[in-house]
Amino acid sequence: MENIKILATESYLPKKEVKSEELEKIYKLESGYIKKRTGINKRYYVEEETMEDIVIKAVNNLISNFKFNKQEIGLIIVATTTPEKFMPGIANSVQKKLKIKNSNCIDILAGCNGYITAFDIASMCIQLGKVDKALVIGAEILSKYTDEKDISTRIILSDGVGVTLLGSCKEEKKYVSDIESIPDEKDILSCEIGKHILMNGKEIYRYAVTEPVKSINRLLKKSSEKIENIKYIIPHQSNKKIIKGITNRLNITEEKMYTNIENVGNTFCASIPIALKDMMDKKLLESGDKIILLGYGGGLNTGSILIEM
Repeated sequence: MENIKILATESYLPKKEVKSEELEKIYKLESGYIKKRTGINKRYYVEEETMEDIVIKAVNNLISNFKFNKQEIGLIIVATTTPEKFMPGIANSVQKKLKIKNSNCIDILAGCNGYITAFDIASMCIQLGKVDKALVIGAEILSKYTDEKDISTRIILSDGVGVTLLGSCKEEKKYVSDIESIPDEKDILSCEIGKHILMNGKEIYRYAVTEPVKSINRLLKKSSEKIENIKYIIPHQSNKKIIKGITNRLNITEEKMYTNIENVGNTFCASIPIALKDMMDKKLLESGDKIILLGYGGGLNTGSILIEM
């Protein structure tokens, strides 16, 4: 079995920046309401760009900043909840644009946990020796799926892309995952084709502060690790209140739970890889650090991954 390593990370955010103050004026909300309710200062919206445009820009950034042979990419897997078309897939478009000759291409729909699911699939393919390198991409254009009259989604959701390059390595690296789906009996988070995203805030909060905690506890048990040995948990950047609720239930410090939602917003599948990129830029992670990636959302799909840097 091969060992897994994060080789590189990259991200892309659209140019249009929308500050919370602007939305408070539009919706006639009191000053500071959005920050207090969600923890978000700003979010990003595409204007003329398509999903293919923003994904290719993010991947090109990765190739430019980290020199490697793109023909070594044996798997391209894209997690999204906002595909613009069903064929060809976004992963196939990446392969075509980058002129990668031989690569398996997959798009997956697994709600906000999509990136975690994609990451785990890519890791299994590398561990089994089927591929040497894999691109795992989380990409969303959520602004096109929000109802401008629905304040609950409009003030939270954002557009963006995060890319992670995974590869095999000779060093021994710990990798353990825990992924589970439970039925969304109450339809607390849904979106039909051609319609807007619907969210039941109270039910989402109830789910999001319980199931992710269970996942992490199972993960720690599987990996025989203690929470004290984990340098950071990088959660899906859903809502500052939810993240704080998870933090409290895990009985850990806020410093251990990395967040960047205040400057990016909630980008669903792209949120974890964008946060990873931020952490790399800030040099917060070193070789040997153990981190947990935590996803949760539509499905209801929940997942956590313990990986050694």
